[in-house]
Amino acid sequence: MDKLILWREQAVSFFESFPKASADVFAWISIVVLSLSNVPGYYALMTAVTDKTPPLDMSLIVWVGLLLYFFRSAILRDMIMVATIGIGFAIQLICLGLIYFI
Repeated sequence: MDKLILWREQAVSFFESFPKASADVFAWISIVVLSLSNVPGYYALMTAVTDKTPPLDMSLIVWVGLLLYFFRSAILRDMIMVATIGIGFAIQLICLGLIYFI
């Protein structure tokens, strides 16, 4: 009987952790989408498909949003998010460097 009660408690605690886990997954997906939102415009500019740069206000809003997410993740010590945001910043900086200096 004790095993059954223990199993029930483990099952309940497992299913109670789903909302936090799914919220964390959606937060991570939003970070990836924000990080990659400027890449198509940068890529089109690098491959000479277009000569129009992405709008500066859109790029700044995305960067401010990523910076705020970065501060939030650093405060919460969420290293996966910090690494993801750092990689996103690096990809965007590399793209901008390739566009303007090559």
